Amino acid sequence: MEKLYLSSPTMHGEEMNYIQEAFDRNWIAPLGFNCDGFEKEMEEYLKSDVHALALASGTGALHLAVKAAGIKRGDVVLCSDMTFSATVNPVAYEGGTHVFVDSERESWNMDPVALKKAFEKYPQAKLVCMAHLYGTPAKMDEILKICDEHGAVLIEDAAEALSAEYKGKKCGTFGKYNALSFNGNKIITTSGGGMLLCKDKADRDKALFRATQAREAAPWYQHEEIGYNYRMSNVVAGIGRGQLLHLDEHRALKEAIYNRYKEGFKDMPFISMNPYLKDTLPNFWLSCMLIDRSKAGKVETEGGVCEIVTKISKALAAENIETRPIWKPMHMQPVYKNCDFITADGEDVGRDVFERGICLPSDIKMTDKQQEKVIEIIKSCF
Repeated sequence: MEKLYLSSPTMHGEEMNYIQEAFDRNWIAPLGFNCDGFEKEMEEYLKSDVHALALASGTGALHLAVKAAGIKRGDVVLCSDMTFSATVNPVAYEGGTHVFVDSERESWNMDPVALKKAFEKYPQAKLVCMAHLYGTPAKMDEILKICDEHGAVLIEDAAEALSAEYKGKKCGTFGKYNALSFNGNKIITTSGGGMLLCKDKADRDKALFRATQAREAAPWYQHEEIGYNYRMSNVVAGIGRGQLLHLDEHRALKEAIYNRYKEGFKDMPFISMNPYLKDTLPNFWLSCMLIDRSKAGKVETEGGVCEIVTKISKALAAENIETRPIWKPMHMQPVYKNCDFITADGEDVGRDVFERGICLPSDIKMTDKQQEKVIEIIKSCF
């Protein structure tokens, strides 16, 4: 069987028009009309008062957000626990102190109850860095209210959640600083790349200054602070412009995949799909399943997942089908073993979901027949 990927790029053709123009005009370097156009078109798509800055990676966007928030060595930052490490690594770049906040079960995102407890323990914290997991919006009303009560800035990592909505508002527009990713596996891609979205234009302009090596406005190379080489290439921005034309189409195809899995497992009550909140519209970037503890088996010492997760992964891999474990929570990562971890009531939700959850193939080029095969292989594992 031809390899079935978890989520691979899907090109449409319009991307080449923008790329060709960059070649025809010999505008290959960072900055340029494609970068400008991509930023403007993203702002229009989000329908929100944000100012966009196209960058070389989502991680770079998050790093510039942490810089903009003024984090210095030793400052406490309250972070999503169950996420990819790129959400929280930029805090380490600036010497901040991570405190990881557990997930809730309704969306697998940062738990507002745990966040409130974290502020009670760390009232000096002035920054919250949270992610929307797998394109599923978090409990934004509650999180924003808690941040406001404590005078804290919110960085919203919407790397996985472009086009998702919370109560009719697009993810990536809630925080003072917000980050998107266009990595190869995301809902749209520029092959690599990301975007910073700022509420204030002055913050966006300062981030641009830092992203272009913090070069001062002088006729010679003058630098008064440390800068970075984070600007997006005009060529890959052209890919993004072509991809953005198909974003809502991609989201609809992702939702159809999620619903086919849900229908396929409806006679297996011990399997549930990754949940989402009422009044939200996920982008269904990755469809994930959670296996009831009664069917999960023992937790294996290597890696920390349950036996059934390993069994399913191996069965699908034998048919050249890609899967992935749920993000291993940050408080379980050796590099962050000394960081504090706050739960709502002592139950470690993130660890539980990691142990018995799995990400399923969610490639929008996957045929119904291929997805049916995935479902049948999974069923056979029980």
